[in-house]
Amino acid sequence: MSATFESVIGLEVHAQLRTASKLFSRASTSYGDAPNTHIDPVVLGLPGALPVPNKEAVRMAVMVGLALDCQIRGRSVFARKNYFYPDLPKGYQISQHDLPLCERGHLDIELEGGQGKRVGITRIHMEEDAGKSIHAEGAPVSFINLNRAGVALVEIVSEPDMRSAEEAVAYLKELRSVLVYLGVCDGNMEEGSFRCDANVSIRPRGQEELGTRCEIKNMNSFRSVREAIAFEIARQSQLLLRGEQVVQQTRLWNQASGRTEAMRSKEDAHDYRYFPEPDLLPLEVTDSFVSKLRETLPELPAGLRARLQEAYGLSAGMSATLSEDRSRAQAFERALGEDADPARSASLANFLMTNITGAMKRSERPWADVEAAMEQLAVVHDRWRAGKLSNQMMTRVLDQAFDADRPLPAAVQAALEAVGEVVSDDNALGTAVDEVLAGLTAEVERYRAGDKKLFGFFMGQVMRKLRGKADAKSLSRLLRERLDS
Repeated sequence: MSATFESVIGLEVHAQLRTASKLFSRASTSYGDAPNTHIDPVVLGLPGALPVPNKEAVRMAVMVGLALDCQIRGRSVFARKNYFYPDLPKGYQISQHDLPLCERGHLDIELEGGQGKRVGITRIHMEEDAGKSIHAEGAPVSFINLNRAGVALVEIVSEPDMRSAEEAVAYLKELRSVLVYLGVCDGNMEEGSFRCDANVSIRPRGQEELGTRCEIKNMNSFRSVREAIAFEIARQSQLLLRGEQVVQQTRLWNQASGRTEAMRSKEDAHDYRYFPEPDLLPLEVTDSFVSKLRETLPELPAGLRARLQEAYGLSAGMSATLSEDRSRAQAFERALGEDADPARSASLANFLMTNITGAMKRSERPWADVEAAMEQLAVVHDRWRAGKLSNQMMTRVLDQAFDADRPLPAAVQAALEAVGEVVSDDNALGTAVDEVLAGLTAEVERYRAGDKKLFGFFMGQVMRKLRGKADAKSLSRLLRERLDS
């Protein structure tokens, strides 16, 4: 973007709540089932069918508001948002407009280089999802799947506080982590349970007044969000530099072409003809209900990252990696037990994120297996760190355990017993060295004549004889003594 302009970005995130039934009906929210199997009279808007709010969805929405430090409105109102689209059976969407459930919160994010930034949250409101239109390539018709219609959503609307695509992605990643930690959303962008629309405008640097904004849709990954926003900033900048105007519109991100494309002129609130939903009473949330929920809030990602650094001396990068998944961090702390020595903590964290993750990928073992075997895996780490297992032996233990057709705790224990420990006794090592060198007299003469590169060859031969169990330092010392004598 030209240094003349400044980008202004606000995000609207739709997060699907993990309820078993829909926001106003008993229809299932199960994903991936046959089309139009999770519908009922309420979802279809049939005459006489009345909506009934899902209490669990309300609880989850309030939890989100509390986690984002919002003010929870004691009395909010559902409204009809009117628009016609084939996958909206009623011709309107039940949402909230001028009296949302949560308002005026914030989310703190960390940018590259460790710099922090606070992004304001304008509002969080509840609404039902629409269905899905399926446009089959080459077919003269489109298909409608209403399984998703009526699913409970929260829409989280940020202030226009972000100034780059990178800031927007950092905000999205942190927000997704918060929702997943709360257990209210699975955060799956590909399945559409965590969706984002971006409002992007630019203005001359130093100007307070906002520019004309465009809304970007159809972004289903962090990468597409970054690329779509960056393209739109560049597109609007070029228009202004040519003396043209930016037209307010909704645009779609085309991943294949790497461009945003005009979809329709951008609607304003009055275009939807909002009015209070006549079939629903105002939603009342008591102070005691909110207070009880506040007490149940789990430790959130930012707090966990800070605690991992403070309690265990982990680096910012390692604590961030561990806290990307709450269960991963919990498994790490279980493995530590009462020994929170900084050196061991850092070593165990690295072991978990490199060696254990690598063994999981090779064997396709699920994370649940690792969690069940953390006590035994910690033993593997501690023996390896103490020098009782060589790198080769440690890898062999993990591969044998993860490939075994039995529960992982027992498999790890059996692999440890089978592999044994490093041979460090000078007598045993010396005997192995003498036997190997006795069979390599020509190579020994070449080494003593000046071909010192053969030392690694000798190390490998003795290691092979001892099946990788030799203590490397002791072996290196004894081998040099024999060769240089």
